[in-house]
Amino acid sequence: MQDRIFLLAAAAAFFLFLVYWQRSGKVDPARARALVEQGARLVDVRSPGEFSGGHLPGAINIPVGEVRARHGEIGDRTRPVVVYCASGRRSASATSTLKGLGFSEVYDLGAMARWNR
Repeated sequence: MQDRIFLLAAAAAFFLFLVYWQRSGKVDPARARALVEQGARLVDVRSPGEFSGGHLPGAINIPVGEVRARHGEIGDRTRPVVVYCASGRRSASATSTLKGLGFSEVYDLGAMARWNR
């Protein structure tokens, strides 16, 4: 009986994690690459210095602190957007900001290093 309860609890926890992941805008690397190949805008929210040191092909650089002021550079708010940074903290913040500005499809890759996984 305890085994069943544990399995049910584990399944419920996993389900809640998946719901959270979906709502948070997190996207797995394969899906992020597919979105970009299909025309999604790729936005690097790291600093200009970090961006000049290397970035993903096709990305535009809008530092996280400038997203609200420069969101017009991203374009159509109905076009999918994939956001990334160095660790995932800034991309999560930028994702929230963009959603608050009315962008309908914003996906948070998190750390740039995840791109090739």
